[in-house]
Amino acid sequence: MRLSLVPIFVFLMPLAEIAGFIIVGKMVGVWATLALVILSALLGAALLRIQGIGILQRISAESRNGGDPGREMVHGAMIVVAAFLLMLPGFISDIIGLLLFIPAVRELAWKVLRKRIVVLGGSRAFRHGTGQGPNQGPSPKTRPRGAGGVVDLDETDFHREPNRNSPWSDQKRLEE
Repeated sequence: MRLSLVPIFVFLMPLAEIAGFIIVGKMVGVWATLALVILSALLGAALLRIQGIGILQRISAESRNGGDPGREMVHGAMIVVAAFLLMLPGFISDIIGLLLFIPAVRELAWKVLRKRIVVLGGSRAFRHGTGQGPNQGPSPKTRPRGAGGVVDLDETDFHREPNRNSPWSDQKRLEE
């Protein structure tokens, strides 16, 4: 969605929800409409709990296997958005929320969003082909030069004398 359309969407969505309340209220009555709104909020909370745990397990398994958990993370985010939409009062948001709970719809959304989303990981578990956790593999001192990663230096490996002429030097200020 273009950024210029967001304010229009934010303004028109509540009006559409109110129209939905009026239409459903005329068809089934006030009490049935209120019951449907409460039922959809409870359904959203229950579906978030059931499907959310499954998504967390799949993200964990994908990370442990050294794969890219980006797809599962986006699916998890869509489930959270779907549950939030179901908990909001309104039938249009409920329809969108229910659609996002369908795995085929989430997969279609992932195919559209895949080019725009980049998942960065700080550990080796997010890199393809390594299959090692963050504390495994060669130590930084035995790793071949140019292999990347973080080199951990001790105080004995690197030491720099302070520059007395630096404007940030504390020694210069204390002596003056």
